[in-house]
Amino acid sequence: MDKSSALEYINQMFPTESSLSGVEPLMQKIHSEIRRVDAGILAAVRQQSNSGTKAKEDLAAATHAVEELMYKIREIKTKAEQSETMVQEICRDIKKLDFAKKHITTTITALHRLTMLVSAVEQLQVMASKRQYKEAAAQLEAVNQLCSHFEAYRDIPKITELREKFNNIKQILKSHVFSDFSSLGTGKETEETNLLQQLSDACLVVDALEPSVREELVKNFCNRELTSYRQIFEGAELAKLDKTERRYAWIKRRLRTNEEVWKIFPPSWHVAYLLCIQFCKLTRTQLVEILDNLKEKPDVGTLLLALQRTLEFEEELAEKFGGGTRSKEIGSDMEEIDKGENNSQIVLDIRKKYEKKLAAHQGGGTEEKDGNKDLLVPGAGFNFRGIISSCFEPHLTIYVELEEKTLMENLDKLVQEETWDIEEGSQNNILSSSMQVFLIIRRTLKRCSALTKSQTLFNLFKVFQRILKAYATKLFARLPKGGTGIVAAATGMDGQIKTSDRDERVICYIVNTAEYCHKTSGELADNVSKIIDSQLADRVDMSEVQDEFSSVITKALVTLVHGLETKFDVEMAAMTRVPWGTLESVGDQSEYVNGINMILASSIPVLGSLLSPIYFQFFLDKLALSLGPRFYLNIFKCKQLSETGAQQMLLDTQAVKTILLDIPSLGRQTSGAASYSKFVSREMSKAEALLKVILSPVDSVADTYRALLPEGTPLEFQRILELKGLKKTDQQSILDDFNKRGSGIAQPSIGPSVVPAVSTAPALPAVTNPASVGVIASREDVLTRAAALGRGAATTGFKRFLALTEAAKDRKDGPFRKLFNP
Repeated sequence: MDKSSALEYINQMFPTESSLSGVEPLMQKIHSEIRRVDAGILAAVRQQSNSGTKAKEDLAAATHAVEELMYKIREIKTKAEQSETMVQEICRDIKKLDFAKKHITTTITALHRLTMLVSAVEQLQVMASKRQYKEAAAQLEAVNQLCSHFEAYRDIPKITELREKFNNIKQILKSHVFSDFSSLGTGKETEETNLLQQLSDACLVVDALEPSVREELVKNFCNRELTSYRQIFEGAELAKLDKTERRYAWIKRRLRTNEEVWKIFPPSWHVAYLLCIQFCKLTRTQLVEILDNLKEKPDVGTLLLALQRTLEFEEELAEKFGGGTRSKEIGSDMEEIDKGENNSQIVLDIRKKYEKKLAAHQGGGTEEKDGNKDLLVPGAGFNFRGIISSCFEPHLTIYVELEEKTLMENLDKLVQEETWDIEEGSQNNILSSSMQVFLIIRRTLKRCSALTKSQTLFNLFKVFQRILKAYATKLFARLPKGGTGIVAAATGMDGQIKTSDRDERVICYIVNTAEYCHKTSGELADNVSKIIDSQLADRVDMSEVQDEFSSVITKALVTLVHGLETKFDVEMAAMTRVPWGTLESVGDQSEYVNGINMILASSIPVLGSLLSPIYFQFFLDKLALSLGPRFYLNIFKCKQLSETGAQQMLLDTQAVKTILLDIPSLGRQTSGAASYSKFVSREMSKAEALLKVILSPVDSVADTYRALLPEGTPLEFQRILELKGLKKTDQQSILDDFNKRGSGIAQPSIGPSVVPAVSTAPALPAVTNPASVGVIASREDVLTRAAALGRGAATTGFKRFLALTEAAKDRKDGPFRKLFNP
């Protein structure tokens, strides 16, 4: 406790004077507690001292125990070494006896096997001399097993002698077997009834000999069988392309007639399989020679028929020896696709039986296989597809040329027969010729892919590109063209495109057809890239063709816009012929506005129903880009405008603007109307601003022109003065004043698309020319007066116009009512 706490504790224990009597007992209690604590501390110190001594004693005892343990381990190790030495001494003689027994046993076994080998070789020699093939085959197996035990004794003279004798016997057996097999196929097998059985036993001997003997025997047999084939089909009479089918008939007949005789061969030899491989290689060599030696191009029908029969034969071999499932599936697909084909000569040449069985063969089987690969089991490595037919590949250019000629003739015929209309109830609005073109192309692709998937298919793909480009050209040629020649130039119609209602529908059909061709040509390229050889797949591309159809679409839509522009020529000319300078009152919208409305009302619904949204939007953008500026420029072509005439033209301008804004809903396609409406409003606002300038008073016309049309030119301003009917002298003073102030007044950056409001217009920058200070105070004044003129608050003539518009508000229909629809 600190001092203050101790004082508080004492005051608490002895608060009064009488309580001091308890001080003595308290002191005794504290002294007793002190003595008890001292005694505890002393006992703890003594105990700690005793514990340190005991720990040292325990450590010394543990060290002594470890030393005793190490000594005992060394003692045990020494005794173990002594025991091992003792055991080796005891077993030394037993080990020698064990080795002696093992050597004696090996020697006895070797001598016994040697005796058996000598006896077996002698018996085999007797069997070989008597041509006892069945017994010799079993004896060969035994001798081979016995010889394998003496591989380590090859240097011993007796063993060497036996091995040489055994090899001589095998050579004798081989010569006997080959000699007997040479009689196979000569007719002796029918005369000697036991010959086939003897040859079947000889096959057992061949299996017991080295594998090379079997390969040599089968190769000799195949060469012997094909000797007559060489002699027959290398002659001048049958060494022709049109005799190709007879080659395959010959080998089929040989396989069928000798099936029973050839059963003497073990199934594991696959003699028929290897014979067919040799036949295919020989046939390919002969066909290559025939094709290369042709003095002129072969007949397409003959070439395709030979290729067809070759593919059929290859497919039959593939099915016979394994791997024909895929071809059946492809054949069934082709049969379904070709159901509706025409009966042209090329289809007759390729179809027939080939429709059901023919499959696309694979390239890469043209290389010669070595002897070991030829002996693979059927279906495990050798591919019959393409082994012969691939030799036709370099000579199929005439086929591609014929296909191109046929496709081009069909294209010309389809275009000539095209009605340029669609059938009733059709939903795609596509010309039928386009679908027929792609149908013919798909059929041609199916036929060619069944024949080859290599370079010829790629060459045919290039033909498809040319055909589609030609079709795009024919679509382009069908578009209405502008007038040309002396008469057109003399009448002012040079380059103008006139389109009837039917022409507009045809143009829409051409747009939809080109879009369909653009999409389908890309799908065609994808299909070709999937079936063509992988090394050619990257070169399959339809981008150029798709660009052609995209150009057709763009040109067709532009032609559509130009056609409508030509229709507007009459109305634009009628607008300039209106006597704007002598109009006495403002009435309903002018006749040329009704004409514009009628043109759009007759064309736009049809176009909106035929064109897709994206192309209708493109058409609207082009139309707005044309009509807005054209209407603006057409105002300058008019003669003098009186104030009433300008008011009437302003009314017409607003009506035309409403008509143009209503085009998306008229075509029932409003998805992209926002950007179109914005553009129309901007362009038509220029015309409205121009008319407001014309309506402005003469003293402020220059400032109004600068405010509403900041991008205008001095020539336009001069033409505005002429439209207002000012004399040349009055014009000159205003133009001089305009030109003087034109360099001093900063042009405000106000977009021409928006008519400025009175209250939000910023102040005009300071005027640097002192002469202009008294003319106008600020830009707000100009804009206020211009806006007032636009609303018709300047003259009594325009008050009559306001009264007319108020009366029109009460009408429920009519073109003028559109101005007040929200």
